[in-house]
Amino acid sequence: MTILITGATGTVGGHIVQHLLDLGAAVRCLTRNPANASFPDGVEVVQGDLRDPGTLGPALDGVTAAHLITFAGDDYAPITEGEAIVARLQEAGAARVTMLTGDTEASPIEKAVAASSLEWTSLAPVEFMANMLEWVDGFRAGRIEEGFVDVPSTVVHESDIARVAAHVLVDGGHHKETLWITGPEALTVRERVDVIQDVTGKAVDLIPLRTEDVQGQWRSYGFSEDDIDFMTQMKTNPPEAAKIPQETVRRVTGQDARTFRDWVIEHKTALLGEHRS
Repeated sequence: MTILITGATGTVGGHIVQHLLDLGAAVRCLTRNPANASFPDGVEVVQGDLRDPGTLGPALDGVTAAHLITFAGDDYAPITEGEAIVARLQEAGAARVTMLTGDTEASPIEKAVAASSLEWTSLAPVEFMANMLEWVDGFRAGRIEEGFVDVPSTVVHESDIARVAAHVLVDGGHHKETLWITGPEALTVRERVDVIQDVTGKAVDLIPLRTEDVQGQWRSYGFSEDDIDFMTQMKTNPPEAAKIPQETVRRVTGQDARTFRDWVIEHKTALLGEHRS
């Protein structure tokens, strides 16, 4: 069984690779720039680009399953070549795919996969714990500015998202399911900041931002008005899984989801700006 991982250098992708290796799978990673990528021993690295399906031949040879990203690039634009990608997967004999989703509207890849004969599972994680790394500079300066500080979120460890993906790719059994992946507790921004202060022993001031201030920041980052409307809705009226922890991680992997405290302990050095010798 050879499993192809796309987006393997991303926040979740690298964890998927390691979990697959732990499960004994043969792993192949697709990357546009193999020379700039670093993977564990035993991983096969193949050059290619999902946005150019003509480059996928060597990557798909002998592949039985694949993890697909649906967005790419610095602007996270949807990959539009869904039909061509799915056709090549099927021609290569792949039988199963997982897809990491992140929008209310199905992407071209999701639509093509759903219309195919592939066994497919959508992975729908809520807010990544890794997003809190955006606080690093502010935390070190003793001041975190954030909006929606009293809205709870079932933030999830990126490794748990990957662990679910790896088990589905190896074991199957979740055809046509959308798996909402959450952490074990719903925490507001205030509560997350409290955990960080407790673990690190460093005090920080939390400065709540108005909704319009946050939206202004998003505009300055280049997000479209549709993106801003979607992100505002997710913050003010999130789906049930973002408010109520789900049992997906335990149900699929047999292990409990990691807590936010676990994540902070793992990233304490990065938060404090310390360097290990």
